[in-house]
Amino acid sequence: MSEHAVTSGRATPTPTTESAHYRSGLADVDQSGRPAFILTRTEIKLLGIAGVGFFLDAYDLFIINPVATMLQYRLYGGGHLPPNLEGFMKAGANIGSVIGQFAFGYAADALGRKAVYGKELMLIILATILTMTTPTGTLSPDNALIYLAVFRILLGIGVGGDYPMSASITSDRSNLRKRGTMLAYIFSNQGWGSFMGSLITIIVLAAYKGVMEGKGQTSKVDGVWRIVVGVSLVPAFGTLYQRLTLPESTRFLASQKLKNANAREEGDAIAELKRAQLGEDARMGNLNGPVDEKVGADAKGEEEPSSSSSLEDENAAPPEVLVKKKAHFSDFIKYFSNWKHGKMLLGTCMCWFLLDIAFYGINLNQNVVLQQIGYDGAEGTPWQRLFKISTGNMIVTALGFVPGYYASILTIEKLGRKWIQIQGFLMAALFLAILAGKFETLSKPAFIVCFALLQFFFNFGANTTTYCYPAEVFPTRFRATAHGVSAAAGKAGAIVSALAFNTLSKDIGTPACLWIFFGCCIAGAGFTLLLPEVRNRDPDLILAEEIKEAREAMERQTADVVAGR
Repeated sequence: MSEHAVTSGRATPTPTTESAHYRSGLADVDQSGRPAFILTRTEIKLLGIAGVGFFLDAYDLFIINPVATMLQYRLYGGGHLPPNLEGFMKAGANIGSVIGQFAFGYAADALGRKAVYGKELMLIILATILTMTTPTGTLSPDNALIYLAVFRILLGIGVGGDYPMSASITSDRSNLRKRGTMLAYIFSNQGWGSFMGSLITIIVLAAYKGVMEGKGQTSKVDGVWRIVVGVSLVPAFGTLYQRLTLPESTRFLASQKLKNANAREEGDAIAELKRAQLGEDARMGNLNGPVDEKVGADAKGEEEPSSSSSLEDENAAPPEVLVKKKAHFSDFIKYFSNWKHGKMLLGTCMCWFLLDIAFYGINLNQNVVLQQIGYDGAEGTPWQRLFKISTGNMIVTALGFVPGYYASILTIEKLGRKWIQIQGFLMAALFLAILAGKFETLSKPAFIVCFALLQFFFNFGANTTTYCYPAEVFPTRFRATAHGVSAAAGKAGAIVSALAFNTLSKDIGTPACLWIFFGCCIAGAGFTLLLPEVRNRDPDLILAEEIKEAREAMERQTADVVAGR
C-alpha cells in the first residue's frame, strides 16, 4: 500500500513493501528545515523528563560494581564477596526490572500513560533511600548483602517500569521523521549515567582520602558508597513533579478509537490519528509554517493547532475521554497470535535477550576488563585500589559508551534501525572474537582499543536499537505492553549473565565466556531479519487499515450469504 493510500480513509492496495510506506501523511510535515538531531525547546524538555529514567538506570545498575568492591572492605576485610551473594546482589535490580517492565508496560496501555507515569520514579526514590539504610554495622556480612539485594529488586521494579513508560511517552509525541532520534537521545542518557556514576565515585573518594589514607580508617568507605548511591536522588526528585503532571498525548487518546468501530468509523479513526499527530507536531514545535494541502485535507478542515503550544497545552486538547474500554491482555494475545505481528514481537524479544547476555556479561563484570588494562586496583592501599577502579570505569565509559550512543543519534534516521542493529551485532561479534582468541596475548594498548571498539558497536548498534524498535514497530494500543515484554526478555538475558558469568568464567575460563557472547551476537543479527525497517513507518495506520480491511471482508462475506451466493 502506498504512502498516500490511507489519506482518503479507503484501502488502496499497491505492490509496495509494508515498512516505510505505511506512514502518516504527516511524516514529512516538520517544516523547520533542521536536521532530525536538532531538537526544539519542547523536545528538549521532554528529553529531560523522560531521559532522567535512563540516567538513573545506568547509574544505579552499573554503580553496583564499585559498591561491591567497597563492601569487600567494609564487610569482609578486603576479601572477596561470596560468589553466590555477589551474583544475587548484582542481579537484584535486573530481577526487579523484569517485574516492572511487565507490570508498568501493561498498566500504561490499560490505564493510560498519564495515570501511570511518575509512579515508577517514586519507586526508584523509595528503593534508593531504603538501600542507603543497609545496616552494615548490625547485620552479619552475608545478611547485609541480602538486605541490600532485596531493596535493589524493588529499585529494579522502578527502573524496569521506566523502559516502557518513557519509550511510549516519547514515541507517542514524536514526529515520525524524528522519532528514532528522540528515542536514541532518551536512551543515550544511559551512557551519561554510567559516566557520572564513575565520576561521582571519584569525587567522593577524593573527599574521603584524608580519612581513609591519612588516618587509615578504611571502614569509612561505608559512607562513600551511601553518598554515591544517594546522589541519584537529586535528578529523581528534580523531575518527579514533571512526570506526575505530564498530560495524556492526543495520539494515545486517538488510538483508542480503533476499538469496536465499524468499517466507516475506521476511516474516521485514520483521520483522527492524523489530526492527533498534527497536534503533537505543533506542540513539540515542529510546525513553523502553514500545513501543506495534503495534511490540511487529512485534518478535514480542522483548525490548525498553534505552533506556540507546549507540553502543558495538551490538557486542553481533547475535552472528551476517548478511553472507553481498557486494554485487556486478551486483546494483546489476539493481536500477536497472528504470525505477521507475532514474529515482530519474537524478533524484538530475542534480539534484546541475546544482546543483554553479552552486554551485561561484559559490563556487570567489568573487573575482568579492568584487570587486563591495569585498572583493577590489584595493588596499593584500599583507597588507591578503589580510586583506580573508578578511574578505569570512567575511561571505559568515555571511550566506548558515550561516542557509540551519539553515533546512533546522528545516523539513525539516515541508516535506519535495521542496518544499525545488524552491523552493530556483527561488529561486536568481531571484537568479541578477537578478545576471546587473543585474550592472553593482546598488549595492553591493543586490548584497550579492542574493548573500546566493542563498547562503541554495542551502543552504535543493538543496545540502542533494541530499545527503539519496540517503541516504533508496534501500534500505540499495544506499544507499552510489547515494549515491556521485549525489555523483560532483555533483562532475562542480563540475569543469566549476572548469575552465571562468575561461575562459568571460573569453570571454563573467560575466553570461553567471550565465545558464548560472540555466538549470542551472531544469533542476534539473524533474529533482526524478522523485523521490518521502521523509519517513517506509522504502526497505528497499519493497524487501522488491517481492522478496516478485515471488517470490509466480513461485510462482503455477510452480503454474499444474504444474497445466497
